[in-house]
This record gives sequence, C-alpha cells and structure tokens, in this order.
Amino acid sequence: MINQSDNVMKLSSINRRMFILGVAKVIILGGIISRLFFLQVKENKKYLTLSDKNRIREWKLPPIRGSFQDYFGNTIAGNFEAYQLHLIPEEVENFRYTINRIKNILGLSENQFQKILKKKKEIKSWETLIVANNLTWENFSKINNNLYDLNGVKPVISISRSYPFKENYTHILGYVSQANKEDVLLNETIKEKFVQGLKVGKIGLEKTFENDLIGSNSIERYEVNAYGRRISQLAFQKGDQGKMIKLTVDTEIQKLANELLYEKAGSICVMDIFTGHVIAMHSSPSFDPNKFVFGISEDDWQLIRNNPMKPLVNKSLSGNYSPGSTIKPIVALSALENEIVSTKFTVNCRGHKNPLELYGQTYHCWKKEGHGFVNLKEAMKQSCDTYFYEVSRRLGVDRLSETAKKFGLGKKVFGDLFDIEKNGLIPSTTWKKNALGRGWLLGETIITGIGQGYIQTTPIQLCLMTAQIANGGHKIYPKIILNSNDIDDDKFMPVVKNKKNIKLIQDAMFSSTNEIRGTSYRSRIEDPKYQFAGKTGTAQVKKITERDRELDLETSEIPYEERDHALYIAFGPYKSPRYAVSILVEHGGSGSTVAAPIAKKLFKKIVDRHEIRKNFETKKYLNI
Repeated sequence: MINQSDNVMKLSSINRRMFILGVAKVIILGGIISRLFFLQVKENKKYLTLSDKNRIREWKLPPIRGSFQDYFGNTIAGNFEAYQLHLIPEEVENFRYTINRIKNILGLSENQFQKILKKKKEIKSWETLIVANNLTWENFSKINNNLYDLNGVKPVISISRSYPFKENYTHILGYVSQANKEDVLLNETIKEKFVQGLKVGKIGLEKTFENDLIGSNSIERYEVNAYGRRISQLAFQKGDQGKMIKLTVDTEIQKLANELLYEKAGSICVMDIFTGHVIAMHSSPSFDPNKFVFGISEDDWQLIRNNPMKPLVNKSLSGNYSPGSTIKPIVALSALENEIVSTKFTVNCRGHKNPLELYGQTYHCWKKEGHGFVNLKEAMKQSCDTYFYEVSRRLGVDRLSETAKKFGLGKKVFGDLFDIEKNGLIPSTTWKKNALGRGWLLGETIITGIGQGYIQTTPIQLCLMTAQIANGGHKIYPKIILNSNDIDDDKFMPVVKNKKNIKLIQDAMFSSTNEIRGTSYRSRIEDPKYQFAGKTGTAQVKKITERDRELDLETSEIPYEERDHALYIAFGPYKSPRYAVSILVEHGGSGSTVAAPIAKKLFKKIVDRHEIRKNFETKKYLNI
C-alpha cells in the first residue's frame, strides 16, 4: 500500500520540475524575443547595410588617362576602347570549370592558359583576375553570348593607351604598362587609384606627368542575385579624365628625323633659337611603345634588349659623346672674348709632315698635306686642327670651360623633366683635381680644343649651344611642354661681351658650309630661303695609332664599333636665323659625309613648316 506522504513528495517534485521547465521556457522565449528585438530594431541599420553589401556590389574602374598632343593639336598619345575579360576567383563557383570554358570559347593556347593559372596564384581570391587584356570584338561577343554559364565572369569595355605614331615619339613620351608593386609603393596617387589592370607611365613624359595624367576612377554600383550574377546597374559615378598635355614638337619634322636616321644609331634635335621650343628630338633606333601597353612578349623584348644599336637608350638626352670639331666655334669665340687671338692671328698647318709635339706627344691635323697659313675663318671653314691646338693652348682649359658652360654645355637642358638626362662634362683644372686627384696637363688642353679627351656633351646640349650662337649670343631656356612657365628673369640676357665676336663665328660657320673648301660645302643649299650655316664634327672613339694613319682605311673597312662618330651642328635660314639643329650618327665615320647631308634634307622641311607654324600661331591668338 502506497504511503500518502510519498504521493505528496512525488507531486511536489513534479511541480518543481514543471516550474523549472516553465521558467526555462520563459527565459528562452524572452531571450529569443529580446534577440529579435535587438536584431530588427536596435541593429536594423547594421544588418540592412550588410544585406545591401551582399546584394549590391561596387566596381572601381581604371581611370581614363590624359592625352598628349603635338604643337598643332594632333594626338600623339591617346586612348582607345579595349575589350577585356575579368573575373574575381571567390565569386566563381567552380573556377576550374569556368576557366576551361573560357579557354574553349576563346581558343586559348596551352601557354596562354598556363599564364592565366599562374596569375591566379599570384593574387588574392577577392582581387580581379584579368583573363584577357585586348579581345577582338568577335571573342568579346562570344563571351557575352555564354555569360549564362560563366558565373563571376565580367566582360569589360576598358580604356587603354594608344600611340598612333608608334616609334616616332617613344624617347620623348616613353610608354605605359601595368602598375607593379614598386609603382604603388613609390607613388601615393597610384596607390590611391590602383585597380587591377591600371596602366602607369614607366619612362619619359608619361612617367614625369603621371599624377597629372592618371585621372580619377569611375565607380559602378550594381545589384546581384544569390548566385552573384548581375541583375541591374544601380548607379554610375563617372571619373574625371586626366590632364591633356601639349608639346612644342612638330610631328612632321619628328617623323622626318626618324626617316633620316633609318637603320642608323644616333640623334636629331631641332630647336627654335628665340623661344627655346624643341621642334623635334628623335633618338634612333626606336621601338613601338604599343607593344608594352598589354605586356611585351618575351621575343619582342629580347629583340629590343639585344639590339647592338641600343634602342632603349635615349641618345638625345643620355648619350654622352665627345663633340669633336663641333666645339670649335666655342673655342674660337672664347679666344675672341678673352682677347687671346684676333681675326688677323694665323697659324701655319703643315699636316703630318710637321705635327705639333709637346712633352713627347704628337698632335696631328686631320689633313695629311696640311692647310698652310690659316686665320680664324679659314681654320673654321676647313676645320684645321693645328690652328685650334694653338688657340686652345693660349686660351687655357678654364676660360674655355667658362664660355662652354654659358652656352649650355655641362648641364642638363631640361632640369628634372627627364630623369634619364645626363649633365655631360666640361672639364677644368679644378674638376680634374677634385674628381681624379691629379693636376691638369697642357696636352689635355690641346685635345679639349678639338673636342676630344675628357669633354662630353649630349646632342640636345649641342643643339642649345648652336641656338645661342645663332640668336646672337643670348641665353634661352629650352622647353618641350607648351605653355609651361617661362623663366622671364634674364630672358635674352647676353652671354657674350662683344656682339662682333658672335658675328665672326656665325660668318665662319657660314663659310664652312657655303664656300669652296668648306667641310660641308657639298651639303649646301644655294637657295637663300633654305641656306644654312654649320660645323662638322668627327669624334674618335679610339686612339689613332701610326699604323692606322699609314693604312688610311675607308670607313667601311673599319669594324663598326671602332668607327668615328659623325656630328653636325647648324642654324638657318642664314639671313634670318630661326632654327638650330644638332645631328649625331654613331660610328658614322665623317661628319661631312654622313651627318651634314642629313641637315640639307632637314632644313628644307623645317623652313617650309615654319610658315605653317607661324600661321597656326596667328590663328590661335586670334581665337583667344
């Protein structure tokens, strides 16, 4: 028989359990209600934002790069629409399936396919993988027609760089290519605007003006479904295109410079002797910068890199060369300015029979039989080395150095505009003591007087030197960017003491080109409209031995790398000078036979284009 007290105890235990269970239910239900209230009321904005982030995607597009134009407004570096294929690996359900589908649709080679897989390993899963940079319209259409089966794949119409004049402007503009880690680390603007596929300037003006050219990103916002597929575009914020930069260069003359240096290594520079505007500045050989925009192929890169004529070197700005006899106008001018010689001063040049001998060294004139008695004009006309040996000996290297620097030698012409530009070298006694720890020798002065020895110049410096001779000895400030801030202080400040001296040099250069026995007489133009004055130069690249003199080989019989450099400087039209030219042909042999004939073709074009330039300026100002 069950005891009554036991029943009471069991009932009490059940009631306790029911109570505890009821309390637990209330607590749990209260917690759920409290949590729901917290999530839906208190955290409403937060989770609404998170929901939108899953539903709404934001796509930052590469900025549209600014353009370059020549003096006449022709686009020399612009943009074009490039059809590209992007995908974000984490948004792709089955990457292996998707990438194989793309391979089949586009007909990719195994090599191209492996490069894509390699790129995928190098980026984060949420970063954009550029599968194709520059699709044809046919392949772009194929991708769009198969999007239903390509989750996470984005066909993109992007803006990319175009260089319509190909190799003609490479050494001025440089080129763009995909931004790398170094670009991002060294430039805050690139870092801020970086997206996969961003192209930035690597060399030249493209690099110098990167911050002005880069522009700002466009932002696209669109809605996706649960599978990440795009449903609709919600908003588009258009970015600003980068700045347009205009150059002083005339494309027609730039193209002619390229043609005249075809299959040659060298430089042509053309400058306005009053404004300092660079009309042309070409380095040869060049290369097509379009090949770098989407990444140059290994074969193309090796062809450029291994070319013995060094197309990667900007010879106009970073080529250091002995000026040879093109320095003689400065030597003569310095001697006149310092009253070391006069126009009546003569030297007897006996050629190889009776060379100048100093301290065991023999100094020959280039002409075997000699020039006889010559004064300044005849010495310049026939480029007599013996005359200039004697003049430089009397002048001294320090006074020559001072005059040369006034005319733009030994210093960067464009300042910091091009990071590859070199200073050249105008030696002096102090320079040698500080740089080499040795005293200056008289023999070094003598060879400096004919543009050999330590002296080094760049082609653009020789062009500036010639421009300042042509304008009557006034300082100018060269520029290649149009409407750049001109330096007005000291503008047209004279750099000579006596104007008569500069006129004597101009006349001597005229005789060198336009009178019989002048070294460039065969390249003269008799029509006064095109007539120019100039000075040839032949710069040795190796010491000439007695055996070399005896052999007297033709240029074609000498190994290419041992041939002399051919140089020529000129200004014209002579009656009313406006333009200066410097021409360099590496290992060309003689300046009179190789470089001077180029000037003849060049000046006809320059003078004809001058009228067009002048009319364009007049029209431009009338429209303001």
